[in-house]
Amino acid sequence: MNTIKTGKEWLDRLMPEGLPANTSTIISGPGGSGKPLIGESFVAAWLKEGGNVIFMSLQYPTTDFLVESIKNVTGINLDDYYNKIIIIELDVTGNSWKFESENKIKANLVKPSVWEEALKAAKEKLPEEGRGNLVFGSALNLLLFSPTYGSAILNKIIETITFDKSTTYIFSVSTTVKAEEIKMLENAADNLIYAHSEKEPFRLFMNIERLINVKFDSRQIQVPIPSETLTNLKETADHSRKVVIPAVSKI
Repeated sequence: MNTIKTGKEWLDRLMPEGLPANTSTIISGPGGSGKPLIGESFVAAWLKEGGNVIFMSLQYPTTDFLVESIKNVTGINLDDYYNKIIIIELDVTGNSWKFESENKIKANLVKPSVWEEALKAAKEKLPEEGRGNLVFGSALNLLLFSPTYGSAILNKIIETITFDKSTTYIFSVSTTVKAEEIKMLENAADNLIYAHSEKEPFRLFMNIERLINVKFDSRQIQVPIPSETLTNLKETADHSRKVVIPAVSKI
C-alpha cells in the first residue's frame, strides 16, 4: 500500500508500514497540547519524497511561525520547497479568496464555497508530477465557531475527507469545545490519532486509535519533542482563543 514513512523511530514503532496515503487522518485532543507537531513529521517526509503540501494556517499568527515550527520539529526548511507548497491563511474579513503571493492564498475558509474553491485553486497551482497533494491543517475546530456557517463548514470538511481520495488529508482538532462536532470529524476520518499533554514538565503523548488497511501499535508513547517547542505552540493556541475565535464568532 502507498504509505508515508517518516523514518522517525518513535513513529515507525507505532506504524511500521507507515501512514496510508490518499486517506484522511484526524489528530484529536485537548487544546494547546501540541497536536500539530505530530502531523509535521508526515509533512516533512512527504516533501522529501517529492510531494506537494497545502497548509491551512488557521491558528498560526504569521507564516513565519509555521516555517519555524516545522524547522524546529523536523529540521527541514520550507523555503527549500517553495515550488511545492501553498499556504492558505484564514482571513475572516473577506468574502472569498485570493492569491496574496505566488504560494500564499488568503481565504475566508469559514464559508464552505470558499473552502472548496481555495483548495481547488491551490491544487491547480502545484506541479502535477511527484507524489501528489497532502493537505495539512491545524485547529480546524476554529471554523466551527461561526454561528452562520459552523454546521455547513463541518459538513463540507466531512464531505471533503470522505470522498476525495486523490489527496492525503491530515488535520488536527481540539476536543476542548465543540466535542459533539469533533466526534463527527473523528468518525468520518480513515485514521484517528489521540494526543494529550502533561505539565511540569510539559510533555506530549499520543496513541493510534485506528489506521486503515495497515498494521499499527495502539500503545501510548511520549512524543520526543522539547518542552520549549510545546510551550511555544501553546502560546500560539492562546492567540487563537483570544483573537481568531472572537473574529469567527461574528460571521
